Amino acid sequence: QVQLVESGGGLVQAGGSLRLSCAASGRTFSMYAMGWFRQAPGKEREFVATISSSGGSTIYADSVKGRFTISRDNAKNTMYLQMHSLKPEDTAVYYCAVRRGAWSSVKRSDYDSWGQGTQVTVSS
Repeated sequence: QVQLVESGGGLVQAGGSLRLSCAASGRTFSMYAMGWFRQAPGKEREFVATISSSGGSTIYADSVKGRFTISRDNAKNTMYLQMHSLKPEDTAVYYCAVRRGAWSSVKRSDYDSWGQGTQVTVSS
C-alpha cells in the first residue's frame, strides 16, 4: 500500500498561482501512474490531470488545460500540480491518487490509493 500526503493548498486571488505537492511512500513510486482530482462543495470528485509512471505522458481536463501543469520527480517520490491563472471555479479540495499501472488514466476507479486532500480557495 502507498501513503500519499498533499501540501501547498491555500487562499489565492483570481489570476494567481499555487503549486501543489504530493509526497508518496510505501510503494515503488516510479512504477505507477498518478493523478490529481478535485472536489468542490456539493459536487462529485472530478478529474484534473494525470501523468504516466515515467512522466512522459500527461492528460488534462479541458477546464484546466493551458493553465495547470502536472509533473513528477521520481527521485523524490513526489508529484506536483502547478496552477496558474486561477479562477474562483477552481476552488475545491484537491486530491492526489496513485493507480494500479504505469499508464495514466482519467477514471477515478483506476486509482486505488488517495491522499487526504488539500484545500484550494480562489477569491474573486
